[in-house]
Amino acid sequence: MTLHQEILLSDARLKSPAAARQLKYNELPKLQAERKKFNEFLAVDLAHTVMLVAQEIITRDAGRAILQQLLAIREIGGDDFPVDVRKGSFLLQMESYLFAAIGEEIGGQMHTGRSRIDQGATVRRLYQRNRMLDVMNQLNTLQAVIVEQAQKYSRTIMPGYTHMQQAQPWVFGHYLLSFSSRFHDSFERLTQAYARLNRNPLGTVGLAGTSWPLDRELTTRLLGFDGLVENSKLGREAFYAVDALSALSFVMADLNDLATDLHVWSTSEFGLVECDDSYCGTSSIFPQKKNPTALEYVRRAAGASVTWVSTALATFRGEGTGDQAMREAPILDEALATTEGMLDLFTGVMETLIVHEDRMTAALKQSWCTSSNLVDVIVRDRGLSFRQVHHIVARVVRNSLTESIAPYELTGAMVDRAAMETVGRAIGLSDRSVQAALSPREFVETRVTTGSVGPLEVQSLLAHAQEERACDVRWTSETRIRLTDANKALDCAVHRIV
Repeated sequence: MTLHQEILLSDARLKSPAAARQLKYNELPKLQAERKKFNEFLAVDLAHTVMLVAQEIITRDAGRAILQQLLAIREIGGDDFPVDVRKGSFLLQMESYLFAAIGEEIGGQMHTGRSRIDQGATVRRLYQRNRMLDVMNQLNTLQAVIVEQAQKYSRTIMPGYTHMQQAQPWVFGHYLLSFSSRFHDSFERLTQAYARLNRNPLGTVGLAGTSWPLDRELTTRLLGFDGLVENSKLGREAFYAVDALSALSFVMADLNDLATDLHVWSTSEFGLVECDDSYCGTSSIFPQKKNPTALEYVRRAAGASVTWVSTALATFRGEGTGDQAMREAPILDEALATTEGMLDLFTGVMETLIVHEDRMTAALKQSWCTSSNLVDVIVRDRGLSFRQVHHIVARVVRNSLTESIAPYELTGAMVDRAAMETVGRAIGLSDRSVQAALSPREFVETRVTTGSVGPLEVQSLLAHAQEERACDVRWTSETRIRLTDANKALDCAVHRIV
C-alpha cells in the first residue's frame, strides 16, 4: 500500500480511530452538510492553488497537476463524488482523491499556507452568499406578485381594522402596498448583511497569519468577494451570520403578518379573501372544512424564526473567541433554506388569492367605520373642536347601535339629538350631508395626505413600489453578474496554468 492509503490525518496524532458513534453523530452529519457545498469547496481549492502558483509558492508543474485533478473532481459532481466518513471533512476527502491520483508529495502541496479554519470559513461564506442571493431573488418574485395584485385591487374598498375592530374604510391594494414597502426594507437589510458576509477570510490561516507570501487580494478577486477579512484573528468569526439571521427573521416577520391577516380574513366570520383550493387542505371529520394550510405552514415557520438570532448569539457567547467548532453550526444554512422556501410558497398563495369584493362591500354597508369622517365634516362645517365633535359622533354610534339603526339610515335629526345630549347644541346637518359623510367611497376619495388611501395616492404608492422593486432586481442582477465574471476569471486563471 502507498502512504496515502495507510495513514489518515488523525492517525498521526491519535492512538485510536474514530468510534462508530463519533462517525455516526458527528462526522457523518457534518460531511453530508459539506457535500452541499461541493462547488464552493472546489472554487476555494482552485483559487488557492492558482494563487500559490502565481506567488511561486509551489511550482507551475505541481499546480498544473493539482488543478487538473480538481477539474476532474468537478466533472464527477457533488452527488457522485466518493467519500469515506473515516477520512473526515470534505477538505480531507478532496485531498484523499488528489493523493490517490498524483500522490501526497504533489497533492499535499495544495494545503500550503492555509488552515481548515480559513478554508472552511471561506467555503461557508461562498455558499451562504449564493443562498442569500437566492432568497433575495425569491423576495423579488413575491414582490412582483404583490404589486400586481395591489394594482388589480387599487380601488377595492374594505373595512380597515385596529384591535380587530373596524376602524376606517381601507383599500385592499393599499394594504398590499404596505407589505411591498416592508419587503423592500427587508431587502435592504439583506444587502447590508450581504456586504458583511461577502468578505474573504482565505489567507487568515489558523489565527495569526502565515510566513508564506500569500496574495489575498488575488483570491478575493477570483472568488468574487467585495473585500478582505482584515484581521487574521477574525478569519474564523461568524458574527456576520447574526446580521444575516436578523435580516432573514425580518422577512419571516413580514410573511407572518401577511399570512396572519389573510388567515383571519379567510374565516367564515370575515369571508373577505380565500385561498385557492391548491393551497388548502381538508378535514378528516368535518366535511365542510377548507383549511388554508399554506398560510398555517408559513406562520409555523415564522414562529421558529423568532429564535434564530438569540440562538446564534447564545451559541457564540458560550464559546468566547478562542474556538471555532460552534461557529460551524448550520443555523444560517437552515434559515436561508426556510426563508427561501416560505417566500416561494407565499408567492403561489398570492398568485392565486381569491378576493371577495362583494363581501367587503357588504361588510362596509353595516359598518360605522366612516364615523371619523363625519367628525371631520362637522368640525370643518360647524367650527366645533375635534374633541367636542368626537363626543357627539360617539353618542350617535351608541344610540344607533342601541336602536338598531344602520349607518345608511342615519339622519341629521339623529345627529342633533346626540349633539344636544353631549355638548348641548344642535348641529343642523342635512340628511344628505350626513349620508355623504358616512359613504365609504366618499371617505376614500377625500383622503389627500401623502401615502393615504386616496386614489391618486394609491397610484403614487404603486409607482413607488414598482421603482423599488426595479432597484432591488437590478441590485440582484448586477451582483450575480459580478460573481459570474469572477468565476470566469477563475476559470481563465486555471486554464492558463493547465
